[in-house]
Amino acid sequence: MRKNIVAIVGSSNVGKSTLFNRICHRRSAIVDFKEGSTRDRRYEDAEWNGHYFTVVDTGGILPKSRDNLDRAVKLQAEMAIAEADLILFLVDTKVGATAVDKDIARILYPQREKVILVANKVDSDKDKLEIYDFLQLGLGEAFPVAAIQGRNVGNLLDKLIELLPHYSEEPETEEILKIAIVGKPNVGKSSVLNRLTGKNDSIIDPKPGTTRDTVDTRIRYHGKPLLLIDTAGLRRKGKVDYGVEYFSVVRTIEAIERAHLVLLVLDATQEIATQDQKIASYVWRRFKDTIILVNKWDLIHKDNATPGEFIVRIREQLPFLQYCPVMFVSALTGQRIHRILERIMEVTEESRKRITTAELNRFLNRITIKYAPSHSSGKHARIFFGTQIKTSPPVFVFFCNNPQLITTHYRRYLNNQLREEFGFSGTAFKIFFRGRNESKH
Repeated sequence: MRKNIVAIVGSSNVGKSTLFNRICHRRSAIVDFKEGSTRDRRYEDAEWNGHYFTVVDTGGILPKSRDNLDRAVKLQAEMAIAEADLILFLVDTKVGATAVDKDIARILYPQREKVILVANKVDSDKDKLEIYDFLQLGLGEAFPVAAIQGRNVGNLLDKLIELLPHYSEEPETEEILKIAIVGKPNVGKSSVLNRLTGKNDSIIDPKPGTTRDTVDTRIRYHGKPLLLIDTAGLRRKGKVDYGVEYFSVVRTIEAIERAHLVLLVLDATQEIATQDQKIASYVWRRFKDTIILVNKWDLIHKDNATPGEFIVRIREQLPFLQYCPVMFVSALTGQRIHRILERIMEVTEESRKRITTAELNRFLNRITIKYAPSHSSGKHARIFFGTQIKTSPPVFVFFCNNPQLITTHYRRYLNNQLREEFGFSGTAFKIFFRGRNESKH
């Protein structure tokens, strides 16, 4: 089930970032009394009374941008209308309704059912009288808050949850496997999707960034339902402009979050870039099953050593994805595309694999005899036994005398030995160490 998106819009210095931090219970947005402090747009997951949603903090209108003011106001408001499920239009009670507020309100008005007008800096009851000045914006009575103190923010969130559409997927009679196709712009993600589905559900264009939103396509493979999620390409932070492209990044990250497995698409004609590494790192940190697709393989002049050389390069530059299978494909010619779905099912089975406690402890006994844990302090480290408590992704818990004595080096050794013994190709598993007297890790 996808999360709702709530966008906070308004002119400069009305307190958008302060409200953003208050809702998200963290200081991830820069707050300053100087106008225009928010230059980068930020997003964060939030929760209120069991309801989860994504909040987007947007940059305000900069006074120095007068020549492009109307264009800037229109762009921000239009993107909020197009991509957000709900819009918090923030105004400043201390200043009153400004010309910029009126410009924003004019653009938001056609979608006013999605807008909550929020009057910030209502620090006391006497300030409430000032909110009636905003009736001239035509968006109803403003909701009074004081973001910096948290005054009335809880009531605002109650109203927000009440108005948000509650997405619910159609009940599934069987479990559906969700697969996100991710990568930089123009690596061929939509082409891969179209080859897999046998139809043109995504627009293909040589120009990077054609796909602006996620595209969900349902197919069946050997009778099993799959949901393929095509995503917009993730650009470097400095290359992302506010607007459709920025919200595309939000949707892409959301797609990775809800996917069971990720197809990471690389371009065979280009070197692995920093952005490839960042995308791969994000997928890895979310413990997603992963298959690496090297697309445009038809454009490479090949000899017998070429695939091996590419794999070495991938392993060197994406070291945290050592366990992921690599496939060399061409969406243009269809080369090896038919093998992708087969490999997806293989990796999924690996992720669902469960190792019995007896088998795991026989393995643990062998590897600790071969190489026992030690610590630089000279204190004795000992692992007593282990068990697998979860699948998809697999989660292992090892009980020991003191988790702090298990070094990073030994954790890496145990991880590598687990893969060598049991496989788990394409699967990022979790390992926890628990003290013998601990009931929870």
